[in-house]
Amino acid sequence: MTRILIVDDHSVVRKGLRQILSETSGMIVGGEAATAEKAIEMVSRESFDVIILDLAMPGRGGLEVIRELTTLKSSPKVLVLSIHAEDQYALHCLRNGAAGYLSKASSLAELVQAVQKVAEGGKYISHELAERLALSSMVDSTHLPHESLSNRELQILVLFGSGRTVIEISRELSLSSKTISTYRSRILQKMGLERNAQLVRYAIKQGLVE
Repeated sequence: MTRILIVDDHSVVRKGLRQILSETSGMIVGGEAATAEKAIEMVSRESFDVIILDLAMPGRGGLEVIRELTTLKSSPKVLVLSIHAEDQYALHCLRNGAAGYLSKASSLAELVQAVQKVAEGGKYISHELAERLALSSMVDSTHLPHESLSNRELQILVLFGSGRTVIEISRELSLSSKTISTYRSRILQKMGLERNAQLVRYAIKQGLVE
C-alpha cells in the first residue's frame, strides 16, 4: 500500500487530491500539510512513501524543501505538482532530488500514473518534456543564462517575467521588499542584463512564462 502525504496551501486542492487518490487501489492518503514546515515535521515522525508537493507556497518555497524532505531518514519520494509548466521548473526540481514533476493541468489518470511510478522508484516527467530534453541535448549542449540561477532566483525571475512588482513578489513569498530587490540585482548581474524589461522579455522568449 502506497502511503501518501499531500502538501498544498489550498484546502480545496488537498481535499480533491485526497478523494482521487483514496479511491485508487493500492493508495492511501496518510496526511495533509498546508506548509513546507509542517510537511517536514510530519515526515520526521511518520513514514510516507510519496509526498505530493505544491511548488509555490508562502514562506519556504517547494524548491527549497525538496532536498530536505528527500534526505530525511524515511527517504520519501517527492512528486511535484505545480501550476508552472514543466519546462520552467522540472529540471531544477529533479536536480534537487524530486522523483517527478507534474503540472496541475494534467489529467487525473496521469496523476495516478505519476504517483505509481515514483512509488516504484522511477522518475516521472511527461513524454512531451522527455522528448524536448532529448532533442535539446542532441542539438545544443550549452547552458542558457537562467540555468546558472539558484532555485529561489529562478522562482523570482519567473515572477518578474509574469509582470509582478517587487511588492507583489515580497507578499507572495513572504519576504521583504529589500530582499526581493537584492535578488533582482543578483539575477540581473548573473544573466548580464540591466533592466526589469529585459528580464520580462527573456522569460517570455525562453517560455518561462505563458
